[in-house]
Amino acid sequence: MSRTASSTAQDFVPFATAALDFHRAFNLPAGPLVTSRAELDTLHAHLVSVHGLLDAHALRTARLIPAEGDPLRAARTRIWQAADHLHAAYHAAPRPDSGEVPEPEACRAGLPEGAPELTICQRHQRTAHLVRRRTTPADLHTPFTGLVHR
Repeated sequence: MSRTASSTAQDFVPFATAALDFHRAFNLPAGPLVTSRAELDTLHAHLVSVHGLLDAHALRTARLIPAEGDPLRAARTRIWQAADHLHAAYHAAPRPDSGEVPEPEACRAGLPEGAPELTICQRHQRTAHLVRRRTTPADLHTPFTGLVHR
């Protein structure tokens, strides 16, 4: 079995990157000045997907080549931190119907505003469970990734 994926399997990530680039180019210059909750939810979903991809790569690679697996684990942790910040931004953004900002603690209830608005919270809680199993609190709070530039 080859260590590298087939070229067909590797084609999907560039498409996802191009889609994000097109989205930014077409929607941000003419769009609203403030990011909508829907946009934050979608970005959170994207980062959680990237986190899952990096998690799978880190788990597989670390067994074979620890020197490659360690930076992948660090990247996975940083992506989770970015997703966590997006989740916080979502809760800081006003609701589209009332302009009201919900309490941060409301997220722990699962769907405090009702479905489908807070599927972000369900997704975040599922991923947080995985993060707690695969990272240490020190990994999550250290400002240093452990990477050394050569």
